[in-house]
Amino acid sequence: MKQAQAQARTTVIRTEFAAAITQIANERKISAESIYEAIRQAMVSAYRKEIGDLSEELHYFSTVDEATGESHIFQAPIIKMNEETLEVLEWDKKKIIEVTPAGFGRIAAQTAKQVILQKIRESEKDQIIADFSSRIGEIISAQVLRMDGKTVVLDLGRGQGYMPPEEQMRGEFYRMNSRITVYIKDIRDTHRGRRVIVSRADKALVSKLFDREVPEVASGAVEIVMVAREAGVRTKLAVKSTQEGVDPVGSCVGQRGVRVQEVIKELNNEKIDIIPFSENLESYLQAALAPAENLKVELNEKKGKAVVTVPEDQLSLAIGRGGQNVRLAAKLLGIQVTITAGGKVLSSVTGDEEYEIDSFDGLTPESRVYLIENKLTTTNDLDRFADKWMAAPELEQDQKDMMFKRVEERRASDAIREAEHAAAEKLAFPTLSETGTESEEDAAQTPVIAEKA
Repeated sequence: MKQAQAQARTTVIRTEFAAAITQIANERKISAESIYEAIRQAMVSAYRKEIGDLSEELHYFSTVDEATGESHIFQAPIIKMNEETLEVLEWDKKKIIEVTPAGFGRIAAQTAKQVILQKIRESEKDQIIADFSSRIGEIISAQVLRMDGKTVVLDLGRGQGYMPPEEQMRGEFYRMNSRITVYIKDIRDTHRGRRVIVSRADKALVSKLFDREVPEVASGAVEIVMVAREAGVRTKLAVKSTQEGVDPVGSCVGQRGVRVQEVIKELNNEKIDIIPFSENLESYLQAALAPAENLKVELNEKKGKAVVTVPEDQLSLAIGRGGQNVRLAAKLLGIQVTITAGGKVLSSVTGDEEYEIDSFDGLTPESRVYLIENKLTTTNDLDRFADKWMAAPELEQDQKDMMFKRVEERRASDAIREAEHAAAEKLAFPTLSETGTESEEDAAQTPVIAEKA
């Protein structure tokens, strides 16, 4: 009778212990063996804490009965050890001695609890990293949790993602609990362990958004050949059809622009130019420099260079504000593009410039890192936030002088452009003093005096 009761009691213990391990393994999505290994390590840690300093000549280890959960501590003389890592490689199995102290169970349980939880968290994190490793290159909806310095921490559902400054969109602010779509870019080793790195600045985000919004892109009927992007400002997208009768540009734009507008909305109103890809590089470059027209292209395909002669009235369109239009066109084709007018070189870009600041002569790598981390990647940004970077101790004075000179040049060119625009409007809509007749607006504002009868 007593023997039957003992067997029943053992079965219950075995069932409860096994059930607990199984539950933890299922909930945390980790292997049961990693939990047993955590328990074994916890027992040794608890023993070290209880006994104090242990002999460096002995190897201490524990065993755990996977049926009952009962554990024991053993010691054995060390035979072989890795001198660099101090890992015990071999011990004398003929001289193993059990050293489990009396009453050790309660103390071990208290110490082991924290160690087990930590091991479980580490195992869970490793599993999450493994899951996201297979999802690199996908987009995912994430919720902003907090800011860790200048890095945005996001909730990805099961696990957290980290978006460093260089992966953030210029001019975009991330508010707590707001939801955004991010691109899973990489698994990166940091001093805080392995992290899932997500991006809003990567050009692949644009491709993936079109893949989601445009069925023809998802099915392969329309192919996105190349993307050139300055995140938060503007993107140029080259597309081509792989099926006869499919309009690649029209498919991406959608009826009344509904498809491209969804992408623009997701990218916080970033401008998107969709152009047709062409094997003819001359036609391709002309399309890439749109909306500028009447361009004369001299192409040297062997050297990967092109010289584009632009009419005076199309210069601002071809170059773009801060050289952005020609810079994106050069990126799109992967060639050096030089803009000329009246025999003068007005802009020359290699296609390697990632931001407008990359065209600044004399910009140091250290200054570039500072500007990117603070989202100061255009002359307009430098103008708007001049007080911030002028007072920054991270920047040398010669760098500040160089950047301030660029800001002054931009201000001067903007003033000339505004004056030219005002003059053009004046010619289009002359006033009364210039024509001798009232304009409709002036006539509408002139009081009418009733003639006496």
